[in-house]
Amino acid sequence: MKTILYPPGETWPTLCRRPVSDTSSLTASVNDIIYRVRAEGDKALREFTLKFDKIAAAGLKVSEREIESAVSLVPDDLRKAIILAAENIEKFHRSQLIKEEPVITSAGVTCMRKNVPLEKVGLYIPGGSAPLFSTVLMLAIPAKIAGCEKVILCTPPGKDGKINPVILYSARLSGITEIYMVGGAQAIAAMAYGTETIPRVDKIFGPGNQFVTRAKEIVQSSGVAIDLPAGPSEVLVIADSSADPSFVAADLLSQAEHGPDSQVVLATDNEKTLRSVKDEIKSQLDKLPRKDIAAKSMNNSLFLLFNNLQDCVSFSNEYAPEHLVINTSEPWTVAGQVKNTGSVFVGRYSCESAGDYASGTNHTLPTNGYARSYSGVSTDSFIKKITFQEISSEGIRNIGPAIQVMAEAEGLEAHKNAVSIRLKSIDNV
Repeated sequence: MKTILYPPGETWPTLCRRPVSDTSSLTASVNDIIYRVRAEGDKALREFTLKFDKIAAAGLKVSEREIESAVSLVPDDLRKAIILAAENIEKFHRSQLIKEEPVITSAGVTCMRKNVPLEKVGLYIPGGSAPLFSTVLMLAIPAKIAGCEKVILCTPPGKDGKINPVILYSARLSGITEIYMVGGAQAIAAMAYGTETIPRVDKIFGPGNQFVTRAKEIVQSSGVAIDLPAGPSEVLVIADSSADPSFVAADLLSQAEHGPDSQVVLATDNEKTLRSVKDEIKSQLDKLPRKDIAAKSMNNSLFLLFNNLQDCVSFSNEYAPEHLVINTSEPWTVAGQVKNTGSVFVGRYSCESAGDYASGTNHTLPTNGYARSYSGVSTDSFIKKITFQEISSEGIRNIGPAIQVMAEAEGLEAHKNAVSIRLKSIDNV
């Protein structure tokens, strides 16, 4: 844990830099995977599944029978928890469907914007030691609300050669039945370009390891849309003297256990709070099953003591965290000053875990400082907004002369003529 007392403003940009690693060999490896999937299709997918997952996959598509049988393998209490989370995610994301009314900008000129769902989207769900079935809900539910015609899901097999049943159950609950057992960069390539079995999609969503992330970046450069730039998970907690140190420590560790490259930051104006949180972290860390992972993550952590809460907020806006927890005596006063973050958790009981699972907001959020310019995934992420305009003869009379003057000033005579020829036709009637 790196502790810095009263860091001057000129050092903040340096403190905000995330840990970096050399990705040159990674890029070469991912490019090779993508090339082979484009060239060899399903054959390459099966070979990579054997190489990376140690599974000889007979088929790539999960059968309806496998999906149905997964239901009985999920404990009742977990099923109930998933249903509660799904209902809250549904409520929050359905509220984002807003129909815009046509606008008359000038007499005879009507403009409107219409929501049109993306036709085909692909969802990537990580497996491994922490299969993110919650991400299935976060992506599949808004996709269905948006009205996407085709939603497919790719996820890697476990060591037993099967997909985690909770992932299958969550997909079924969310209305997804087209599921493929393939993971890694090869899954991204398959969804981006299509194979004999897996269809090409228009946009790819979902988190993953560095191979998945790099693959998404590469396919985006060839015209396949992705949800947002992603990196290791991160949280920043603003805490004052009123904060319960055990709450703050728990919030920091909840992100640290994601992976050794996760980063957690504490910003406080109280030295006692800082010391108490550090003590609590040591105590709680020993009790975690993933303590080795969390401990490595804490090597990337920052514990910052500032002169006042205003400096804490200003630093947070500079850092632009994926998650921001505000644990202060007047949290909404602090929240009102937030400019850059993916999602905000306001008040002592608003733990970041709530947003990860069941409050209703989306947990697919921008990391690595991208919260300065990106929003998290929402229903809008699965929608295109197309503008329409209808101009009557009265409308072209009203705005036509302005268009002619502007087109002529830019030297675009054909643009001007498209208006002039219409005005002449009206005058000749």
